[in-house]
Amino acid sequence: MKGYLLRLFQLAALALFACGPQTRSEKSDAPPLTLEIERNHELMDILFPEGTEVEILGQGFEWTEGPLWVEKEQMLLFSEIPTNTVHRWRQGEGVRPYLQPSGYTGTADRGGEVGSNGLLLNPEGRLVLCQHGDRQMALMDAPLANPKPIYQSIADNYEGKRFNSPNDAVFDSQGNLYFTDPPYGLEKNINDPLKELPFQGVYRYSPVDETITLLVDSLSRPNGIHFLPGEHSLLIANSDPQKPYWYVYRVLDQGKSLDEGQIFYDASVALQQDKGLPDGLKVSAKGIIYATGPGGVWIFDAQGMLLGKLKVGQLTSNVALDNAERYLYVTADSYVIRVPIQQIAK
Repeated sequence: MKGYLLRLFQLAALALFACGPQTRSEKSDAPPLTLEIERNHELMDILFPEGTEVEILGQGFEWTEGPLWVEKEQMLLFSEIPTNTVHRWRQGEGVRPYLQPSGYTGTADRGGEVGSNGLLLNPEGRLVLCQHGDRQMALMDAPLANPKPIYQSIADNYEGKRFNSPNDAVFDSQGNLYFTDPPYGLEKNINDPLKELPFQGVYRYSPVDETITLLVDSLSRPNGIHFLPGEHSLLIANSDPQKPYWYVYRVLDQGKSLDEGQIFYDASVALQQDKGLPDGLKVSAKGIIYATGPGGVWIFDAQGMLLGKLKVGQLTSNVALDNAERYLYVTADSYVIRVPIQQIAK
């Protein structure tokens, strides 16, 4: 999940429109949102048949990220990083603030990306946040139905050195937490004097013995992360304009290590034509991969075949699926949207 600073870099580097602060009015000054479906495989006609439309759930935000569908509460949570807020959407209620502060709980003024980024539920159904400002993976110490900005740190350092800014995360079936740690939450990004680690890591936290294992230190901007079905392979997005790749790693030693990995898909050519970089991603139970990247949401099968794209005319940061996988929720710049998904026959 690239952050707000990366968004600004992309806009400048690609000579795109400039986005000023947005309001939360029904009418937004944001560029119009459209839906164009690229169909590279017949499966796209099943998932998104002709006539599929996008639904705007909210708009006028500064930069949206980290969508999470919470089945028990029938709500979508998402981060608005610059305002240090998590918002909630419910059918019939619209969008309301849910949690603030969400990523930075300090009292000293600071710039940069202070809010939470990725959101997920732990095996007990409690909210876990990737906190940019506090530079940690944290657990909200309150019920989902009665949120409070009280946090327990899950992991905040590697070998005594503070993380950069945890960005996206996923649990395996054993309850181990895997997360990426690019520099986007630091005030001066990669050149921040408070940066303590000389690399951007991918880590595994084990709740059994509370150990933190460094899995990957070779990626320039590790970002979105998710397992393929069966948990034998781990997908990681790299949000670097010089290396706009999705990588795949074989999971070894019951998740305690990964192999050297390989490029799952190279988005270099697309980056010359469309704005955006490989970012957040999710994988359906049937192995369909929904990954934000240049131009919108890229859709792959588990072998890396590009099935098609959902292009919405905005920088897209991340996606979420509801439990029945009937909707794809997308955070797209100042918007939060959803697109209906048709079911694949068994």
